[in-house]
Amino acid sequence: MTGIVLTVAGTNGKGSCVAMLESILLAAGYRTGCYTSPHLIRYNERIRLDGEEATDESICDAFEIIDRARGEVPLTYFEFGTLAALFLFARHAPDVILLEVGLGGRLDAVNILDPDVALITTVDIDHTEWLGETRDAIALEKGGIMRPGRAAVYGDLDAPPALIREARTRQVPLAVAGVDFSYEETGRGWNWQGGGVRHDALPKPGLSGRFQLNNASAVLMMLTLLGKRLPVARSAVDAGLRDAKTAGRFQVIASDPLVIVDVAHNPQAARGLAGNLTDRDCRGRTFAVFAMLEDKDIEGVVSIMLPRIDHWCLVSLKGDREMSGDALAARVMGAGVDKRRISRHRDTADALDFARVSSGVEDRILVFGSFHLAGDAMRAMRGT
Repeated sequence: MTGIVLTVAGTNGKGSCVAMLESILLAAGYRTGCYTSPHLIRYNERIRLDGEEATDESICDAFEIIDRARGEVPLTYFEFGTLAALFLFARHAPDVILLEVGLGGRLDAVNILDPDVALITTVDIDHTEWLGETRDAIALEKGGIMRPGRAAVYGDLDAPPALIREARTRQVPLAVAGVDFSYEETGRGWNWQGGGVRHDALPKPGLSGRFQLNNASAVLMMLTLLGKRLPVARSAVDAGLRDAKTAGRFQVIASDPLVIVDVAHNPQAARGLAGNLTDRDCRGRTFAVFAMLEDKDIEGVVSIMLPRIDHWCLVSLKGDREMSGDALAARVMGAGVDKRRISRHRDTADALDFARVSSGVEDRILVFGSFHLAGDAMRAMRGT
């Protein structure tokens, strides 16, 4: 496998960071291979070559080759997909391979490649049954993508002490937000500095949300650490930041009434979403089309969003970790929501229909809580 490898882990912000990296590198003229998860509508979203989704034919071809090569070796769904993506990258021979960790980092399938620079975006409590109950324990799992002697970046303030210690023990040069690099907003733009480099009057990222400057700052640190190995002109940085796109991150998918989709599914993401709602003025009510998987911190998310939601339209998700409508309603009410502010719906389309009929011209609809829900909402709004 040739090409520079950039691996991104973290509780939140992974997809946004990969999207900005991809956009900047394409603007700089580099060939890219990008692997992300999960997808919202089509599996092809997970594998991009030079910014374009891989075709059905190429993905099926890769799956068949992996299936023959594995023999009797069992592979998980994610392992199968990861190997197929790497096979396509080997064919495509990109200059840069961008890998988003699916879960954790240390034991994740993408960690079979050694990154030239590793990014850990944030560390917060999520997937505790797999990663541990504390930020330090989770940080060590995510920090498993770091390699001795190779640069790494931590993209948020308040870095977990265990991550700092692990980097020192493994002799990983770790650049930490607020210590080794920083940024400041300047009205319509922002300034950034780190690694002996300074960029003034940068454009705001095309991605919506308060946390996107944190993400963009970490991305610039990654590119700075690569230095002469991957030179990127300032014009490419500007264009890439402006043009970066990724679905489901405070994304407006309809108007009249306004419909916003966000994949916030843990307390840290919910805090960011709550801030984004505060920043976007709404004179009327906010209807939430909401669903989460049963192993998530539903009470923590709901309690954060409670002051900003007027009515909760609850949806039962289908799958291994689905919840019945009664079980979801019980947990939502347990977090403090009055039952009079709850309605239950057989599916996402039904919940959206109810919210749209119930909304006035000054109201808005927020779809959040799960990637599965976000994808269902996008399909329903498209009529597919």
